[in-house]
Amino acid sequence: MKVRSSLKNLKTRDRNNKLIKRKGRLYVINKRNPRMKARQG
Repeated sequence: MKVRSSLKNLKTRDRNNKLIKRKGRLYVINKRNPRMKARQG
């Protein structure tokens, strides 16, 4: 999982990416391509 300061451009990279907020942190998850996982902060 990558840690990024901004997830905006990562979200648009793949159409299966979803932005999800868990426990006060923003995550990008992708069921089809798990390599796209990222966390903000």
